[in-house]
Amino acid sequence: MTAPAKLRIGTRRSALATTQSGHVADAITELTGVETVLVEITTDGDRSQAAGTPLTGAPSTGVFVSALRDALLSGEVDVAVHSLKDLPTYAADGITLAAVPPREDPRDVIVARDGLTLGELPVGSRLGTGSPRRVAQVEALGLGLEISGVRGNVDTRIGKVRSGEYDAVVLARAGLARLGRLEEATEVLDPLQVLPAPGQGALAVECRSDDAATLAVLARLDDAGTHAAVTAERVVMARLEGGCAAPIGALAELAEGEDGPEIWLRAVVLSTDGALSVRRSASAELGADPAGWPAAAAALGEALAAEMLDDGAGDLVGPPAPGDPTTETPVHPSARSAEVHNA
Repeated sequence: MTAPAKLRIGTRRSALATTQSGHVADAITELTGVETVLVEITTDGDRSQAAGTPLTGAPSTGVFVSALRDALLSGEVDVAVHSLKDLPTYAADGITLAAVPPREDPRDVIVARDGLTLGELPVGSRLGTGSPRRVAQVEALGLGLEISGVRGNVDTRIGKVRSGEYDAVVLARAGLARLGRLEEATEVLDPLQVLPAPGQGALAVECRSDDAATLAVLARLDDAGTHAAVTAERVVMARLEGGCAAPIGALAELAEGEDGPEIWLRAVVLSTDGALSVRRSASAELGADPAGWPAAAAALGEALAAEMLDDGAGDLVGPPAPGDPTTETPVHPSARSAEVHNA
């Protein structure tokens, strides 16, 4: 099969998106010799973010994704690069998730005034985040913070701390790392406190399902361990009917067990005020052949979500918390959620 001479890579226009897409473009050329060019696409999510319009209650899923997928299907671009946590969990007709490159650290970080950590912020401090997942988990810590919705790119959000409008904001560590701004984080949050969004820190590289040549090129970028981990996380989210209105966190990690590779998965569903939570963890053997890892990871996600549903987690998936949910998008309707603890 002849490789394409050049691939047009669709990307959102933000600095973070173009940086991420540039990394993918460089990897394609380095691994395969295929030339690339970035094509900037404006998405509904970008327009909403620029206007400061909340995404809560948006009529469609994947507001940061749909325009890129439309460009892919129309032939305007050959490849689309997304932050994987933006990607709806249901399949899109005619489009294949061709690669999940190695993941950045998926944890959340605090950027706070005066170098403070989350626990050092005085009671009543104003914390900026629009993610119901982050809101619920921070509320569960009982720190007495005033949590307010915030939108905009990394510069805008950090600028609100520098100006004194906020005492701190919560961001994804991966975004700061890719932008070369990790030194601005004042604390990396332990997943025991705040579990990240499913797929956080990973990239999704899509192409048309019938484009065999491009599929073959992109397969070279796929990292089997990352792909398995995010598969488990996204299956949990889909099964729990997660997304912007549902405070759900999940993190899967690979480890070497006595009998070979294993995958460990943690998940949480919370009431929007963080007062109640359902937390579960589980592990499974992956097997020696990486080709079978996604199926094993998906089975683990299904099993964990089923346990959580049996424990009543579905009752916690309710209306969105005040503020804006940023990019943690809703998913296709599927099921419900998880053991209820006071938090």
